[in-house]
Amino acid sequence: MSPRSQAAEGLDLSKLEALVEIMVLAASADGDFQQEERERLERAMATLSPDRMSGDHLHALLGRIEARIASDGREARLAWVRTTLGDPAGRKLALELAINVMAADGLLRTSERELILEAAEALEIDRDEAADMVRAAGS
Repeated sequence: MSPRSQAAEGLDLSKLEALVEIMVLAASADGDFQQEERERLERAMATLSPDRMSGDHLHALLGRIEARIASDGREARLAWVRTTLGDPAGRKLALELAINVMAADGLLRTSERELILEAAEALEIDRDEAADMVRAAGS
């Protein structure tokens, strides 16, 4: 079992949804939710929780999340993710997943880097630690 799968093991549905939400925020940071990003998000959730986050359930959830982001805005949704995940390990996993989704197309645009910093702050993760996570995703 991968460290990510272990970290996600036992998470309730709202926490899994928070992980999906931050990945959607990440994928749309540059204004374009690309196919590569969507596929990476779907693979991540299939790995983390194959029984609860796949197929029609995941597609319906993506639609609800996109609507919430459009109505509430990024700052409010990041605050919801932080509150929902609660513990530092869950918040770190969320940022790691977000970075991996953004890196799906092989480069990080300025808007994506800005989201990483905004998400790190919202999730109460040190900027240096976030930078280390970006470097790790690029290797």
